[in-house]
Amino acid sequence: MKNGYKKIVLSIIALLAAGVGPNLFVISQAGYSDLSDLAVNFLIPSIAVLIIVFALSYFLGLQDFNRQIRNGFLAGLIGTIGLEIVRETGFHLGGMPGDLPKLMGVLLMNQFASGPDTISNIAGWSYHFWNGAAFGIIYSIILGKGRKWTGALYGILIGIGFMMSPVVVSLGVGHFGVDFGWGFPVTVTIAHIAFGTIVGWLVFKWNDIDSGFIITLKQLFNSK
Repeated sequence: MKNGYKKIVLSIIALLAAGVGPNLFVISQAGYSDLSDLAVNFLIPSIAVLIIVFALSYFLGLQDFNRQIRNGFLAGLIGTIGLEIVRETGFHLGGMPGDLPKLMGVLLMNQFASGPDTISNIAGWSYHFWNGAAFGIIYSIILGKGRKWTGALYGILIGIGFMMSPVVVSLGVGHFGVDFGWGFPVTVTIAHIAFGTIVGWLVFKWNDIDSGFIITLKQLFNSK
């Protein structure tokens, strides 16, 4: 049970750290702070915390938890490729108003006036893929192995959250893209289903046992 308590504590820390990155863009688009400042003050430290938790879990002998972080990270990266295939297709078909990773890069480098360049594009795409990896880590930690179908549901929930966020208002499309057209919600939804399906399938395949945060928490309560 000692390992169970260790895993719960590290899971909470990892979940909080992984949740930082995806929310920073939302916070910046809500007008609370510049994304460039948020990246320095919160994004980089949160990544450092995750790396420390990953290493600590290994040295504490929590091999299943260590693999959950690794597998979630890799699944999130691969899932983001699937998302991008759909998003780029939708963008070229007129279903999206702009190239979001490039916008992220411009905001990260604080050069909105001068526009994107090679450095800002690299920064934007790196941040975009990190967010995908972070969502993968969150999924893997919470569900452990999960089920193949839960990934698709997870992706849909992320897509809905995105379409309800201040980001879509800042893009000028309105919540759920009502001011842009049906192509926006269709593209966003399919893209996130693709992301979630890939993440769910890979995590189900790679994680050895179904010992995620929820199950571990239940086991600790039942043991009392």
